Amino acid sequence: MPHITLNTTPSQTIAVQNIFCIGRNYAAHIAELGNKPAEDPVVFLKPTSALNTSDVIRLPSHSSDVHYETELVVLIGQGGKNISEDSAVRHVAGVGIGLDLTARDIQSKAKAAGLPWAVAKGFDDSATVSAFYPVSPGVHFDKMTFSMRLNGAVKQQGHVANMLYNVPTLIAHLSRMFTLQAGDLIFTGTPEGVGPLTPGDELSMELTGVCVHAVSALVP
Repeated sequence: MPHITLNTTPSQTIAVQNIFCIGRNYAAHIAELGNKPAEDPVVFLKPTSALNTSDVIRLPSHSSDVHYETELVVLIGQGGKNISEDSAVRHVAGVGIGLDLTARDIQSKAKAAGLPWAVAKGFDDSATVSAFYPVSPGVHFDKMTFSMRLNGAVKQQGHVANMLYNVPTLIAHLSRMFTLQAGDLIFTGTPEGVGPLTPGDELSMELTGVCVHAVSALVP
């Protein structure tokens, strides 16, 4: 079972349980891909084998068009069922920055045929994450911002306040559909600016005021 690090004092190693991902959670990203907003959060899962905490990403051999999607990632510290939005923050152990990598060519074919996205979203290293950092009980997620540089150029800038479904809403929604567990990760959606990766690219992701995570030497 894969693990992530929670940077407490001393640091903790936490086994990852489920990897939940949210699609279409920023209006500008919905528009850039020509999609339509959904009435409820778009939820999909990645296998735990997709988790990557290293500084190297292995691009999959089955795709020729892998895209980066930079996201705020939430670590659940206390599980539960039917969690209320008002109490949702108390279930969060920490936050980090991550990449929801997508085989866009495979995804486009699957969407056109009305098929699942598992092959396009769940390949090895497709859930690349930083270490995680604890949050205070009174944390205001809507004040968080993040960014990603590709080969030194800023490609994505995210303002959590622009989410269509905020973090407490996502936790409450997921807990109605699934029993959340300590060690679950929630990728909360990506802003506009997604694009392709090629071998040799270098990325630097920053969750402002919290952490920076660099990923380099992308290899096929």
